Amino acid sequence: MRTLVWFRGKDLRLRDHTPLASALEAGEVIPLFIIDPYFLAPEPARQAAHRVQFLLESIAELGQSIEERGSRLLLASGKSHALLPELVRAWRIDRVVAQAWTWPIGRERDRRVRAALQVPFDTLEGETLLAPGSLRTSEGRPYSVYTPFSRAFAKALRAGEPLAAPRDLPPLPRDVATSELGAARLPTLTELGIQHNPLLLRGGEGAAQGRLDIFLKKRARSYHELRDRLDVDGTSRLSCDLKFGTLSVREVWTRLGKRQDDGRSTFANELCWREFTHSTLWDRPELLEEPFQERFEGFPWRRDDAAWRAWVEGTTGYPVIDASSRQLLAEGFVPNRARMISASFLTKHLLIDYKLGEAHYMRQLTDGDEANNNAGWQWSAGCGCDAQPYFRIFNPVTQSQKFDPDGAYVRRWLPALQRLPTRYIHQPWGAPAAVLAQAGVRLGDDYPAPIVEHAAARQRFLDAAKSHFGG
Repeated sequence: MRTLVWFRGKDLRLRDHTPLASALEAGEVIPLFIIDPYFLAPEPARQAAHRVQFLLESIAELGQSIEERGSRLLLASGKSHALLPELVRAWRIDRVVAQAWTWPIGRERDRRVRAALQVPFDTLEGETLLAPGSLRTSEGRPYSVYTPFSRAFAKALRAGEPLAAPRDLPPLPRDVATSELGAARLPTLTELGIQHNPLLLRGGEGAAQGRLDIFLKKRARSYHELRDRLDVDGTSRLSCDLKFGTLSVREVWTRLGKRQDDGRSTFANELCWREFTHSTLWDRPELLEEPFQERFEGFPWRRDDAAWRAWVEGTTGYPVIDASSRQLLAEGFVPNRARMISASFLTKHLLIDYKLGEAHYMRQLTDGDEANNNAGWQWSAGCGCDAQPYFRIFNPVTQSQKFDPDGAYVRRWLPALQRLPTRYIHQPWGAPAAVLAQAGVRLGDDYPAPIVEHAAARQRFLDAAKSHFGG
């Protein structure tokens, strides 16, 4: 049997790749990546430049790994639903296999591909530990609260051992190897109008394995204590690898071991939360367009272009908010604690629609994942599945003091405040004039004054919510 293995951007690895293993068991293997203009034409690529850089690096390394094992990753350009039937006919393919997607756009693409093909098209699991949508309440409904979902997940999971990467791959059949249909090449960043960003994590399976090794050896044990700290590298930094599939979630899960310490147990809970977000999006794809809680429909969000620009650019006058905004633009990454603080500020202090923040993060995050990003933003806004209560509003000053106690995170991203004493680093407007002068800070010039006052902004949101909800 001749099987086409369709790599699709969420499975860019050879270790624990179920579709590839299935194809190898059946006979001839044709590895393929389709350069779809929906993602990799210049305009959409520039809108997600950080992810595209990571993606191109990961595809290039995947191709090299496949070549080292005796085969070749074929590249073809076009829309998959139109191109695949042509390739299947020309290459005399008997079966197409790929890893399943949770995102609604991927599911619709697969529906169109399946309808167009005259051969079996099998999508196999691998994006998550359990198939999204497979867990149900006793009433047969999708879960809407994390804790009971996590209990059901723990009972149902039988992860099994991850598959080893194949040592060798069968060479391409001669008629496929000489075909012009699979003779495209990856676009370069320059061709896409993207400048290489050296601050981003390196893509590819090799770098992913290195990050996993570092996390397990050096950070996992203290993860529960340091993951919320902004001034240290206490997170796993594996989110990009799970998003692009340069690591399989099953390998991460199994290598955590029995999770006998608090750090590993906490990280396992984070992986379970990822399962929850993907399962929720699978069952409720409409969440990308509307809030989970119906009572938030028509919520009186404000349009404030100046406040929006200040939040995006990092000029709100609240150091922890501005630091996180600037880190996002520079590195395509923000620690989860900073994401929550920043999202709360946009939606609660500025009363700006969470959908705008969600879209901005999806444009900038290297690890941008629709399931995780949407769930996080709806949680912060108070309108989501198992959400933070709408009336709980983070105080950006106390959050900054707690999770960046010496101000190292703020100083890194806001150099204008570097000389400010720690006592005032989280709220420069409270520093005496002499202290500001000694630190070389002129509020409104070197660093902006706050665009809102915390107590007043908090009350404004609560009043708007009370009026809308009729409470």
